[in-house]
Amino acid sequence: MLPAYICHSDCIKHEMGDQHPERPERIGAIHDLLLIKGLLDYMQSYDAPLATEQQLGRAHSMRYVHELAARVPASGYAQIDPDTLMNPCSYQAALRAAGAAVLATNLVISGQAPVAFCNVRPPGHHAERAAAGGFCFFNNVVVGIRHALDEHGLERVALIDFDVHHGNGSEDILFDDPRVLMCSTFEKGIYPFCGSRPRGPNMVNIGLAPRSGSDAFRTAVEIAWLPALEVFKPQMLFISAGFDGHREDEMGNLGLVEADYEWVTRQMMQVARRHAQGRIVSCLEGGYGLSPLARSVAAHIKVLIGAD
Repeated sequence: MLPAYICHSDCIKHEMGDQHPERPERIGAIHDLLLIKGLLDYMQSYDAPLATEQQLGRAHSMRYVHELAARVPASGYAQIDPDTLMNPCSYQAALRAAGAAVLATNLVISGQAPVAFCNVRPPGHHAERAAAGGFCFFNNVVVGIRHALDEHGLERVALIDFDVHHGNGSEDILFDDPRVLMCSTFEKGIYPFCGSRPRGPNMVNIGLAPRSGSDAFRTAVEIAWLPALEVFKPQMLFISAGFDGHREDEMGNLGLVEADYEWVTRQMMQVARRHAQGRIVSCLEGGYGLSPLARSVAAHIKVLIGAD
């Protein structure tokens, strides 16, 4: 029973222009370093399926799903918001990214994989119930969470989000769902300019000051996340794994390093072992400098699959 590694070539076909930071090369940079480090030898690879309308509808309104499908351009780009564009392949890639979270959920809950990592794009945690934004179309991790709750009958699921940007889309969909505890850290004062005031009692949002670094991040996890998770006792953990808080990533300014992602992954593994039979699904979110992204994902996966 090997950890699952889920990806698809369709995720590389989505692109938003030569200068856009959310670029296809992100997938290859991660894959290549995992291959070089031998980490893929410890994992079973799967192709991401297409998410179905039923699966998407657990996180998004069907009107939104249909309207987004109707906006796919025959050529060139369709502007979705100031930072988010669709090319002719984007919708298919978004379906794969959401489908990866569903497959990962099925594999982990069925016992076919102890944990899973989804190396997919477009990312998802800024996608709200009825709106795209922030490079995101469908909220991949929430599609997986709702699949675990509604299809597999889990009663308590935790969402862990350490992207440098607050997962406003995940909060928009989940803030009134008591079956989910969302624990988030993010840099204050940057996109999407919210999160400091949680929208629901199931939200543990910790905004961090720019340049606050490793100590502030780890303290937030220890003081806020871990006690809440111990009380909640999740039956499964999902991770919105964004690595743009790295000190070499120009999209944020938190000053984190690979060791921080390794450390937080270890903390979540311990929570999962105590309460969730070790079950974790991790989905790629941000991280835009190719080298720090690949190194950070490798550090995350090394702990996740027990190869550290």
